[in-house]
Formats: sequence, structure tokens, C-alpha cells
Amino acid sequence: MSLDLSLDKILIVDFGSQFTQLIARRIRELGVFSEIINHKKVKSNDIDNTVKGIILSGGPLNVYEIKKYSFDKKIIEKKIPILGICFGHQILSKFYGGKVKQSKNREFGLVNIQKKKTCLLVKNFFKKNRTKVWMSHADQVFKLPKNFKVIASSQNSKFTIIADETRNFYGVQFHPEVTHTDNGKVLISNFIFLICKTKKNWSLKNQKFELIKEIKSQVGNNKVICALSGGVDSSVVAQLLNKAIGKKLYCIFVNTGLLRKNEEKQVIATFKKKLRINLIYVNAEKEFIKNLKNISDPEKKRKIIGKLFIKIFERYAKKLKNVKFLAQGTLYPDLIESKSVTGSQTSKIKSHHNVGGLPKKMNLKLVEPLKFLFKDEVRKLGLELNLSKEMIKRHPFPGPGLAIRIPGVITNEKIKILKEADFYFIKALKDHGLYNKIWQAYAALLPIKTVGVMGDNRTYEYLCLLRAITSEDGMTADFYYFKKSFIQMISSKIVNSIRGINRVVYDVTSKPPSTIELE
Repeated sequence: MSLDLSLDKILIVDFGSQFTQLIARRIRELGVFSEIINHKKVKSNDIDNTVKGIILSGGPLNVYEIKKYSFDKKIIEKKIPILGICFGHQILSKFYGGKVKQSKNREFGLVNIQKKKTCLLVKNFFKKNRTKVWMSHADQVFKLPKNFKVIASSQNSKFTIIADETRNFYGVQFHPEVTHTDNGKVLISNFIFLICKTKKNWSLKNQKFELIKEIKSQVGNNKVICALSGGVDSSVVAQLLNKAIGKKLYCIFVNTGLLRKNEEKQVIATFKKKLRINLIYVNAEKEFIKNLKNISDPEKKRKIIGKLFIKIFERYAKKLKNVKFLAQGTLYPDLIESKSVTGSQTSKIKSHHNVGGLPKKMNLKLVEPLKFLFKDEVRKLGLELNLSKEMIKRHPFPGPGLAIRIPGVITNEKIKILKEADFYFIKALKDHGLYNKIWQAYAALLPIKTVGVMGDNRTYEYLCLLRAITSEDGMTADFYYFKKSFIQMISSKIVNSIRGINRVVYDVTSKPPSTIELE
């Protein structure tokens, strides 16, 4: 997106947190411009009069690894309000005489905190002096820095919120930017409006036009191939490109053999008949299954699939001629789980097929208009582009498809079994009016066989895992709480209808510590 760098802003110093872009997004949602800068690159002379406040992000490092992070101390001498989040809270504390050490009891997930004192940062943040926040740390401040006071504590972290109101320095051990922190947006709002006294200056109303303008500028008169999966992300990208370059766009839909049941029929019907976009259908089932034979490592699966996609796209680019660009629906969560966007020491979680899974050398240049957006923002953009609500509300489906929902070796038998299980699960959610209440749901086939009894016969078949989560953007997630009757019904339906499955389990793990997909 094109950004006006002359606007008053909140500067976010990125220490590699997976949630850094989420902080920026929360500030955008509140109507204020924000800019992210790598902690290794920010200098005190970068802080001009447009910077109204500074946020120090979290990160995977700890304060003992001084050689792995750098930070210009003069920045905090600029008399500008500062909010340290998680790792940023620990750095701020250390600079002012506090001490940080490894916690005896790590805190990950929801934690109750208790209000001790009041300040502007926590105005309307607590309910009856208590609230729930999202923690993700193994270190903690154990000695209060000079001139700071304790605002709130948890059972394991005495200095959960601290403040030096004279200098407008604040530190929070938790992540207010994630949706699972109660009233987290209120705390961020208090910082940027009450403490930094920033005025609203940022609107996403014209985002659609900015993105279309940027696409035109990037691709010129060249033809563009769009990697179309039929999911929300690639569909929005396709429609953006359609608005920007019209008939110079060629969408390629690759049937990998790892799609959901009847997926290929739905995609062809939608894009060829309804939206009238140039669509090339490629049946590459045999090619993908052959290359994935005997591969069990999830990283290898993703890289093989990523390379095969590019191979096919480049093959068709030659046929179409004058194609220099490949457009794909990469979102920000894909980037930050695969690599660091800003160059910070972000921990790599997995190689998404369209990011870390891509080959190092490609003949096509990438067009990724959504790469700094989150799923819910993309859905809103899709509605602006007149895509149907049915398409926009579809649950996310990974590019590698069922390959990452079959841990271990992939076989045609496993794919067939899983397609049926996933079909029954999703159909049941729709039939019971639950589909739109859930951010993502799917079935997975675990590489475990268990003994069962059907009639008077012993069975030895696969274990099917069901996962359904609530989330706003995929950065954090919690499991959906089904009624017992629904779980019993779908379990019975899957076991009785599908040969090859004799046991069903439900995943009740949040993100973090898990990821949403299994692989």
C-alpha cells in the first residue's frame, strides 16, 4: 500500500515479534498512521516531529542476548511517550535499572491480572480491577526500574504493567494487540490518544483504489498469471487484478489432487461462468502425488508443492508469451511464519508453500498486493470488490491442501478417506448453522491406527482429528466449544460412513502454543 510518510505517526520498533504487524494494524483500525522499523536500523535522528509515540515490540530474543539485538538508547531520551510490549517491556525496564531473569513459571496463553494502581494507560481497561490478557514469555522483570510504579500483576509476574508517568514510559508483559486480550484495543487507544495525544489521520476507505493503482504501476502492459485456488485470498487478488488489467490477466487453477471434495467443479463454475475471468484449468494430480511419494517431513512437502506450482506456472507463462508476473494471495501471517519481513530475528515456524516453499530462482516476478493484510481485512476488501458473501466467508484452505492435513506419508487411500471426512464435517457445520461462527474448521488424518469394534468384528483403522477454531486474523486462535450432542453426531457420522476411520478426536489446543494447521 502507498503510505503518506509525512503524517503524524506512532513508530513501532520491531524486535522480531510475530505480532508486530498486528500492533500496526490495531493502530490503523483506530484511525492513526503507524510505521514499522527494524530495531537494527532505527536511529535517534530518525525520530522527527511526526513521531508522536514509540512502541517497542515483543520478540523471540531475551535481554541476555545483547549481541543479537541493537538499539539506539538516545531514542528514549527524545521525551516521546514509549510503550514496551513483552520483550520491549523487558528492554525498557533493563535500561532504567530494572532486572530481568528467566521465569520459574512460564506464561503462555490467557492469564488473569490484578489492578494495583491506576494511570492513563489502563483507563477503562479493567473490569472490577481484574482482566484476562494473552501472555507469551519465559523471562520476566523481577526488579522494578527506577521511578516506575506497579500498575498490575499476575500470579507469576509481579510487574505485569509498570509506568513512569513523569516521562510517559509504560511497559506491559502481555500482548494487548491480540484479540484474546480483553480490552487490549482500549489499552492501545489510551496510549496513542490519551498519552501521545495523536489525532486520527488514517483511513482505509480508499484502499481498493490504492491497490489497483499499485498493480497497474507494477505490471504495466504485461500479462499476469494469477495462482488461483478458489479460496478467499486468491479470489480477492484475482478480482483486484481483473479490475486493474482486465483481459491481460490469466488465472491458473491447478488441481493437485489434494483439494477438498468437488473443489475443482466449484472453482470453475464461479470464475469461468460467474465472474468471466480468463481461467486455465490444469489437472496435475498425478504429478503432485508422484513427487510426494514416501515424503513425510512437513517442510519437504511444502517445498515440493511450492516448486511444482512454480514449475507449472512457468510452463504456462511460456505458452501465453509476454508473461513476466505471477500474482498470488500471500497474506501477512504467511510471511511472518515463513520469514522475517523487516529483517528482525523472527523465529521461523514453517515454510508456507507460497513464501518459504518457493524456489530461490524464478523467471516470474511476484505480485502480492495482500502481503501486509490479515484475513479479515481481505474479506472486507473482497466485499468492496463485489465478490459474493458466500465466497468471502469461506474458511481458509492452505495452498498445499490436504498434504498438510495428512501427517506422515501421503497415499491415494488416505486422500480419499480424508476428503470424505472433511466433507461430512463441513456439511454438518453448515447444516447446523455453525459454519459462519467458526474462523476455520477441517478434518485431518493422523498417522496412527487404533483398534476398534464394529459389530462383532475387530477393526484396525485410522484416527481422524477434527479442528475448529475462532480467530480474527489467524495470528492467535482458540478452539470452538461444540455442544456434546454435535460432537457425538459428527463422530458417529464419520465412523459409520467412512471405511478406514474407527476413531474421532477433537483438537482443543490454542494458538499459541500450537499452529492452526497440523503441519
